[in-house]
Amino acid sequence: MRQDKPIEARLKAKAAEIGFAACGIADADAAPRTAERLRAWLDDGAHGDMLWMEERAEQRGSPRGLWPDVRSVIALGMSYAPAADPLALAHEGEVGRISVYAQGADYHDVVKRRLKELARWLVEAAPGADVKVFVDTAPVMEKPLSEAAGLGWQGKHTNLVSRSHGSWLFLGAIYTTLALSPDGPGRGGCGSCDACQTVCPTDAFPAPYRIDARRCISYLTIENKGPIPREFRAGIGNRIYGCDDCLAVCPWNKFAAAAQANLAFHPRAELTVPYLADLLALDDASFRQVFAGSPIKRIGRDRMLRNCLIAAGNSGSAALVARVATLLDDPAGVVRGAAVWALSQLDPARWAAERAGRMVGESDPDVLAEWC
Repeated sequence: MRQDKPIEARLKAKAAEIGFAACGIADADAAPRTAERLRAWLDDGAHGDMLWMEERAEQRGSPRGLWPDVRSVIALGMSYAPAADPLALAHEGEVGRISVYAQGADYHDVVKRRLKELARWLVEAAPGADVKVFVDTAPVMEKPLSEAAGLGWQGKHTNLVSRSHGSWLFLGAIYTTLALSPDGPGRGGCGSCDACQTVCPTDAFPAPYRIDARRCISYLTIENKGPIPREFRAGIGNRIYGCDDCLAVCPWNKFAAAAQANLAFHPRAELTVPYLADLLALDDASFRQVFAGSPIKRIGRDRMLRNCLIAAGNSGSAALVARVATLLDDPAGVVRGAAVWALSQLDPARWAAERAGRMVGESDPDVLAEWC
């Protein structure tokens, strides 16, 4: 690579070479309203049980809040655009739906490895520069920073939208002490389109450009540790890990080419059409084996079975009754409680027959509430 080119151009060329679909640069203070918007969102309680969002809000609000020496932010996006329609299995009751991003390798590992590679290159190209890399593991607001760096704009669903890659981008950032020439902010917009707002089955968008995590299926199936509130169970349908609906209907995603997706994120066959009957039979060891190397492993077997039981309850499938009934005796209260609800949906007569005897020996208040 020619050394007489500006370092910004060489940086972007290197980023593309190692697998990033998008790369842009912003000044460290280029997203001044981030802290204000974050504070308002937290004050509304829209973050639910994600307490780390509030605990490190000051650091999250601006890059200098986390690292006072940072001068430039390099925002990067790695494509995971799917080849298949994420909504294709919406009406397959005996199959669970897993969010596109979790069907392949764990993005934390893949993206961070590439970020470190690019950061090493930058330090070699600009001796004396200091760098820090982040991918969804530190108090960094990747979406507004990516918008400030020109990668796209935050759409009405609050996710980043790129003209070239739609919303199928994993975002990462490199903070550096270098004063790099910034790119302009992302251009584009959603206009009058409200497809993402109207498709949401749990009404998680109180207004355009705002999300209430407490109503979001991704939050409910991944971050939420306890029982899934009853009002959202029917809306969850057969989603067992995350939700892609607001992204899948975005018109800008028609420009996202699956061929540009990083090979590491190509879906594993067993995660594209996972049968609920198989998942409901998982113990802890088999769960770890099935989801090794997947971000799904992070939520643990109990939460995954909770999600699968909600999907089973929505399936209308009598073939799942036996598997559901077995889980009435599961050691985990969150699993037992979800099994009670699923059985009530699939076989009300059996639920009624089990109720009296089960309540006598049950000590978990959440499970008792399901029987009641």
